Amino acid sequence: MRVLIDTNIIISAAYSKGGIPYQAFKKAVEPPFEGLICEQSLEELRRVCNRKFPDKIHAFEHFISAALPVVEVIPVPSSKHPDEDKINDPDDRPIYRAAVKSGADIILSGDSHFLKSGLNTPKIMKAAEFLALT
Repeated sequence: MRVLIDTNIIISAAYSKGGIPYQAFKKAVEPPFEGLICEQSLEELRRVCNRKFPDKIHAFEHFISAALPVVEVIPVPSSKHPDEDKINDPDDRPIYRAAVKSGADIILSGDSHFLKSGLNTPKIMKAAEFLALT
């Protein structure tokens, strides 16, 4: 099962090892799951961390360095997906597009724009919901 891990989960996992987002991240990158990270998320992570957590850049970089060998980094397709307008935040639409194009089964996210979109494919799940999967 392919799981696209959204930016907010990665940031939370990087700065709170042992928390629910970290546990969900860890589960998403271990069999039977395949962890995916969108190229746009990596760029967004750097921007957010530089702006909000400049004193923790080293911890973030260390986390990403350790994560890259166990995730597949996927590109953002240039053509729009017909359902992406259901996501209110235009910055999240390319991530959805990448998830669909890569065949993701789940988008692991705490982002309200994803969660309130009403989209069902791929399934959008919070970290705690994902952890409850067996």
